[in-house]
Amino acid sequence: MTMRILHLFVIVALIVAAAYVYDIKFEATMQAERLAKVRGEIKRERDAIAALRAEWASLTSPGRIEALAQRHLPLKPLDAFQIDSLANLPERPKPPQSEPADPIAALIGDEDPLPTGSVSEQGGQ
Repeated sequence: MTMRILHLFVIVALIVAAAYVYDIKFEATMQAERLAKVRGEIKRERDAIAALRAEWASLTSPGRIEALAQRHLPLKPLDAFQIDSLANLPERPKPPQSEPADPIAALIGDEDPLPTGSVSEQGGQ
């Protein structure tokens, strides 16, 4: 009788172990599929980045930019009379007068501040 219980226990343990191993195998297969999918996405993104870099290189090539500038910009060659010394330049204009940062202080003027209870009459000492 005890042998039958032991055999039954071993059979149940084998079935549980087989189910656990199958679950692990199934999870590993799912992870491998996810990994293959992510690797494919990474490859597609790298290909897209390479295509964008190639397009950027063609758009920013100096020859292309020069041709566009000649076609669309009315540039003329620099003449020697256009160059002058710094002494002949006019002085820099003065900045415009702006309103004071504190309009109430501008209304009060530059009067001495009145002492308060926290400031002694001897200059805050």
